Amino acid sequence: MFDELRPHLQDLRKRLIISILSVIVCFVACFAFHQEIFFFVQLPIQHAFEMGVKGKLIQVAPAEYLFVAIKVSFFSAFVIAIPIVFWQLWLFIAPGLYKHEKKLVLPFVFFGSFMFAVGLLFCYVVVFPFIIKYVLAFGNDVLEANIASNEYLSFFIRIMLAFGFVFELPVMAFFLGKVGLITDKTLQKYFRYAVVVIFVIAAIVTPPDVISQLLLAMPMVVLYGVAYVILKFVNPESKQNINSEANNTKIQDRIENKLQ
Repeated sequence: MFDELRPHLQDLRKRLIISILSVIVCFVACFAFHQEIFFFVQLPIQHAFEMGVKGKLIQVAPAEYLFVAIKVSFFSAFVIAIPIVFWQLWLFIAPGLYKHEKKLVLPFVFFGSFMFAVGLLFCYVVVFPFIIKYVLAFGNDVLEANIASNEYLSFFIRIMLAFGFVFELPVMAFFLGKVGLITDKTLQKYFRYAVVVIFVIAAIVTPPDVISQLLLAMPMVVLYGVAYVILKFVNPESKQNINSEANNTKIQDRIENKLQ
């Protein structure tokens, strides 16, 4: 069993190494511009301060800004390298696909990267400024919001990456529908479970308040609906009600092809 898995583990290691190296190369370039990048990162909270929230970003440890510069550079590097990461992910799963399915590589990489960027932009422009202003304004008449730069950056990255990956849902639905692993009925069947999972994820990622959780959960529910509409066109379930046993057999065949 291990001998059968060894080539796939070696291929996985190769894909991970290439992805990591691409992030490292981008990190070196981004680190040279860490001040300019951090300027854009702190714009939402600076805008909140200008709108009447009492406070400022501060440094609470001797080397804090050094870690801020490294962290913001790695975040930027990952965002820039995401097309390469998606490309390597595709190359890893491609051996288990049929020939006509392998032609989806360019749409997968392009739309995967595009939707990730859209998620980041939507969060940066619409969601994050509201969240940061709301959480800072709460109790601001009692305490002044002197925020450690490293803590703010960690919060910013967590929210941004959450939206970036959430916006991948339609792309993943399109891909899985194209290869025949899910249909529109699959999403319809598990909708209630998906809503529960969505709100659990939103509760973990966002601050512990209802408004912030809704700002993440509602776009996820909408994107789930978009994925359902996509599957209605890409892979609608047959009117003859293909039974689950046939679907399970198809999935098992793909797994076996991947392991061969």
